[in-house]
Amino acid sequence: SLCYFTNGTQRVRFVARHIYNQEEYVRFDSDVGEFLAVTELGRPSAEYWNRQQDIVEQKRAVVDTVCRHN
Repeated sequence: SLCYFTNGTQRVRFVARHIYNQEEYVRFDSDVGEFLAVTELGRPSAEYWNRQQDIVEQKRAVVDTVCRHN
């Protein structure tokens, strides 16, 4: 997981990458606000996690709770 800062702390972006066998298969991007399948292997995971609103909301909140405070 990484926090990206643009213009100091005015613009903050959180990206969580999920990797299996040295290949990224799904990611969460706070600019998009949901999980995105990077490969076909990641499609079921992304679809499942996007249906879990508590997980999506938790990931969206990381920008404010983690990124902005570090």
